[in-house]
Amino acid sequence: MKVNINCFIPFQSANQVKETIATLKASHLVNKIYLLTDNDCKEKIDGCEVISIDSLKSTETIKKIAAKADAEYTLIYTKSADLRLGYFALDRMIQIAEDSNAGLIYADHYQVVGDDKKNCPVIAYQKGSLRDDFNFGSVLIYKSDDLKKAASQMDVTYKFAGLYDLRLKVSQAAELVHINEYLYTEIENDTRKSGEKIFDYVDPKNREVQVEMEKACTDHLQKIGAYLTPQFKKIEFNKADFEFEASVIIPVRNRIRTISDAVKSVLSQKTNFKFNLIVVDNYSTDGTSEAIDKFASDERLVHVIPENKELGIGGCWNAGVHHPKCGKFAVQLDSDDVYSDENTLQKIVDAFYEQNCAMVVGTYMLTDFEMKMIPPGIIDHKEWTPENGRNNALRINGLGAPRAFYTPVLREIKVPNTSYGEDYALGLYFSREYQIGRIYDVLYLCRRWDDNSDASLDIVKMNAHNTYKDRIRTWEVQARINYNKKN
Repeated sequence: MKVNINCFIPFQSANQVKETIATLKASHLVNKIYLLTDNDCKEKIDGCEVISIDSLKSTETIKKIAAKADAEYTLIYTKSADLRLGYFALDRMIQIAEDSNAGLIYADHYQVVGDDKKNCPVIAYQKGSLRDDFNFGSVLIYKSDDLKKAASQMDVTYKFAGLYDLRLKVSQAAELVHINEYLYTEIENDTRKSGEKIFDYVDPKNREVQVEMEKACTDHLQKIGAYLTPQFKKIEFNKADFEFEASVIIPVRNRIRTISDAVKSVLSQKTNFKFNLIVVDNYSTDGTSEAIDKFASDERLVHVIPENKELGIGGCWNAGVHHPKCGKFAVQLDSDDVYSDENTLQKIVDAFYEQNCAMVVGTYMLTDFEMKMIPPGIIDHKEWTPENGRNNALRINGLGAPRAFYTPVLREIKVPNTSYGEDYALGLYFSREYQIGRIYDVLYLCRRWDDNSDASLDIVKMNAHNTYKDRIRTWEVQARINYNKKN
């Protein structure tokens, strides 16, 4: 194998890069090693060239890398901790890169957390893998020609989104290929549970980062023909005849600890319209059904046990939405959670009329089981804007809560019969043609506890969730490309 690799690694001190340089120099494929530093480090390492950068993720850094990318392939290592390559790992990665003609190669790997070494499989990249936090691992090998071409097309200077912009631009011209083999070991310093990481992108301190990521993603969608202009179908709410103006729908299975709180939260709502509560009880076995029946004297409660026994949360939603007692607006409440006060339902229904939208998304606060606020606190998803929200929705991993839908449209679309991502899929589908209304008051207390669906997931389950959401995005990207061709 005659190809060569130029390697670019973060540099803070000679001691910090010692092991990483050693593992790279052990490969006959490595041509040059460049040390990327943002701290004016004066140390010199034999056989390495130091490059001064502002940050690893900036456009300026990507352009500096591209200028030095004179080997067939370019390796960018994105962590400062020690890297250990597997036996002939680079040979294998380049072999696959050559065979697949990939623009970017990345691989499964091992992670060392403390004294533990564990498998860290990653997932295949697809057209809808637009999250800026998509996990490639820390070893990225680009075909240099594709990297240089992408860098030459970077006409916006980003401080944070340069590496993201590079990946998107490379994906427009070449495949990003995942190798399902464990080829290296990296050190992992972020030891938080999965449920604690998933809200990083809505942390207010990351707002400047998110603005840049949105701009880069929007540009990508425009380049591939999936961008949607802010033009929406108008809703005529008086065309539908419903007994109830609104129905709160709670799918539930085995939530004896929380279901009574959820039901009380709904039945205590004060409105100027007629509403009901549809609880879809998915064959609970822990006393949940009996707890629901304690509220049977309230005629607003509809306790549904669906005939179909193969329902996920989305399937239970379908059972509620297609129930003859379902109101004009179907409003979400999870069985773990509660509304923030007695005015939530009124605010949601008012928003439909005021904003002429087919879906409404509110703001929620994360709490512990006792409903005391926990970090990061209020989740308002202010990255959603009427001008660009439905494009930015393809980059982020959720749209917020509580969610509510105009029932006639929801009945046409149907809810995916899954227990994860079904709400996100609906948001993307609705936003393709309809405005999504927003409420920035806290409407909802989202309780985090051990039995939550995403409180703490193992890597296999997390990858399955991310693969499904990427697939949802892939379908939606293709649908929007087709939509634009027809309109």
